Amino acid sequence: CIRDRNKSVALFISAMALVWSLFQLWIAQPQLWFGQYLPVLNSSQTRPIHLMFAIFLAYLAYPAFKGSPRDRIPLLDWGLAIVGAACCFYVFVASDTLAMTARSGLPTQFQVVLGAVGLVVLLEASRRALGPALTVVGSLFLLYAYFGTGWLIPELIEHEGLSFTALMNAQWLDTAGVFGIPLGVSTAFVFLFVLFGSLLDKAGAGNYFIKLAFAGLGHLRGGPAKAAVVGSAMTGLISGSSIANVVTTGTFTIPLMKRVGFTSEQAGSVEVASSVNGQIMPPVMGAAAFLMVEFIGISYIEVIKHAFIPAVISYIALVYIVHLEALKKDMPALGESKSFAGMILKFFIGFAVAGVAFTALIFAMNALQSALPGLTTPITMTGLGIVYLWLVAIAARRPDLEVDDPNDPEIKIPTVAEVYATGLHYILPILVLVWFLMVEQQSPAKSAFYATSLMLFIIVTQKPIKAVFRGQGAHLAASIREGINDLGEGLIAGARNMIGIGVATAAAGIIVATVTKTPIGTELAGLVEQLSGGILLLMLVFVGLFSLILGMGLPTTANYIVVSSLMASVVVSLGAQEGLIVPLIAAHLFVFYFGIMADVTPPVGLASFAAAAVSGGDPIKTGFTAFFYSLRTVALPFLFIYNPTLIL
Repeated sequence: CIRDRNKSVALFISAMALVWSLFQLWIAQPQLWFGQYLPVLNSSQTRPIHLMFAIFLAYLAYPAFKGSPRDRIPLLDWGLAIVGAACCFYVFVASDTLAMTARSGLPTQFQVVLGAVGLVVLLEASRRALGPALTVVGSLFLLYAYFGTGWLIPELIEHEGLSFTALMNAQWLDTAGVFGIPLGVSTAFVFLFVLFGSLLDKAGAGNYFIKLAFAGLGHLRGGPAKAAVVGSAMTGLISGSSIANVVTTGTFTIPLMKRVGFTSEQAGSVEVASSVNGQIMPPVMGAAAFLMVEFIGISYIEVIKHAFIPAVISYIALVYIVHLEALKKDMPALGESKSFAGMILKFFIGFAVAGVAFTALIFAMNALQSALPGLTTPITMTGLGIVYLWLVAIAARRPDLEVDDPNDPEIKIPTVAEVYATGLHYILPILVLVWFLMVEQQSPAKSAFYATSLMLFIIVTQKPIKAVFRGQGAHLAASIREGINDLGEGLIAGARNMIGIGVATAAAGIIVATVTKTPIGTELAGLVEQLSGGILLLMLVFVGLFSLILGMGLPTTANYIVVSSLMASVVVSLGAQEGLIVPLIAAHLFVFYFGIMADVTPPVGLASFAAAAVSGGDPIKTGFTAFFYSLRTVALPFLFIYNPTLIL
């Protein structure tokens, strides 16, 4: 009886996650063909629905305490989930009423109480999903906004204090607090990119990228570690989460690194250093790229252009660090060794060929557009379909890639020729994403929608098409069922990965609203300026430390929102005083880089804990080793503040 009840609750949670993913896909699609039948939702209506799903699922998926029951969901959790969802749903349903009352400065008593309940439930959901850090920081900012003065509040940032009504209005009822820009970014862009990554991974692209990295680099000294770096870079392109990256690639790479001579701590640290770097690798960048677009007011292409070179430098430096470790320990190569220079040459030839092919594609599309403007879309879609069938036919000639057991006594490193043909069709959705972002210069939301739509088609059809090409017609029905199951699991996984981000961006909105409604933003800048004596380098060190301390336990996205809203403009103005023109994007990237370092740094480096759990090493030692490996990422922000050509 209990097992049946558990099963039905698990099914209910999965169903809610699935509905959330479908809702996000529905509001993202750019052709509003349903506009004549159904109302088209604006951003002030989609944000509350987004948060409603996030809070509801946070209470059902995350127990309150370590000792809370795991075999059932307590009634209190059901109650809190429903109350939190209702507080968000009211903001959706009553958007017109709120515009006439609260948002015009005249909130009703009921709205104020609802706002207070909503904030408390949100902060508790944040504690469950992300740990206590963001809840504590959010609560402190609320107390500061309410009291304004007190023995704990320095004279420099004192203010009169907001009334309870004004505070609830600013935080929950207005469009600038919890339902402000950070949650808007999570609703419009981040969900689609996280969903895209989940679908790619479920389709088998994650395993394909890791195998490809091992086939290319596994034969070198310290090969598994170099493959871990490159594999994490490729996975980081699509996942945008350092901890998810550690868990997915680390389960395979860490045991192999230990077998070639790395200690448990070093193996975990290499994985942490490369996984955290996944967050500075465009296009996803742990959701911060989309926030930069909104905060700075530049296009998404610009953000990617500025972030690309430092990310590549950081990865090259990490490969070199790993190479030095392998030489120091005189590690053997797995399998027959190959010429490193020859591999580099092949890589550059491949890169050049891909570049020429992409350029030729741009010219061909432009010619088609000018010759047959009305038929461009159907011809392009037909061409894409033919290429997809051709690539799946190539993949069908080889057996599907199995997920290897890293503890298998016999290590067999595959060759690039064996691996690369099995997953070429996974490149198509990434190509579509890059095409719409870079060439068509469409919005991130629209680009991600088209790439995700193609991914939905691929995940459902790849197995049945392979069955047809392999002459396994008898298994066609089973392959179709598998494809539909993969689709459902991918959509559910995408929503599950979004719970923490949805709650984090909403809770970070509390901090953004406090900064705009109180003098803390401008006065804190003055305080940092005083402490640094007006010396930019010292001030950058202070801002870096501040980002690190705040980031201990805050997810990257929330940390970036907090520090950039408090500190980015200070860096620019202080630079100007020293006669140095600091571009705003450089200041934002500076605080972002230091924010992600908090995932590495003890005592709260979450990525280090995740890696230590896989490697069996000491978490604190892993954190310190990873921090030393990551010092290159600490140095880069100072370089591009003083020399902005690094970020183009």
